[in-house]
Amino acid sequence: MSAYIIADVTVTDEAKMVEYRKWSTRAMEEHGAEILVRGGAFEVLEGPWTPSRLVVLKFKDRQAARQFYESQTYATARTLRENAGVMRMVVVDGVH
Repeated sequence: MSAYIIADVTVTDEAKMVEYRKWSTRAMEEHGAEILVRGGAFEVLEGPWTPSRLVVLKFKDRQAARQFYESQTYATARTLRENAGVMRMVVVDGVH
């Protein structure tokens, strides 16, 4: 069953986030992530949620999503992201 990583990112240092994106993109490629949403315009339809920047990644299953997140490449990306923004991230299973 497919799994999705959904992230809401608030960028506070764009220059540092550029480096983070290079490494996170590399990790996505290494782990077969399909990028469904990465930034872009959005419209809140209901509720008080006001995300800054949304990212949605599709993986073949939850294990693949976890392997991406726990990889050395993504660990490097997370280190580069320190003090560059706030990341809120979940992994969720898709529907069969």
